[in-house]
Amino acid sequence: MPKMKSVKGAVKRFKVKKNGSIKRGTAYRSHILTKQDSDTRRKQNSPKVVSKADEKNVKAMIN
Repeated sequence: MPKMKSVKGAVKRFKVKKNGSIKRGTAYRSHILTKQDSDTRRKQNSPKVVSKADEKNVKAMIN
């Protein structure tokens, strides 16, 4: 049986932390941030974690 390939797009977007949870990025952070509230921009700086419901699928994608 051949090995499963990892999804390269997922590998670039997610990192597994030491405790097993998965870090992810935040949407709407690339450009035109002047339209956003300062509160929204500050909240987007905080680290985000993939939800428990999606964790299994993401781990399968990144192996």
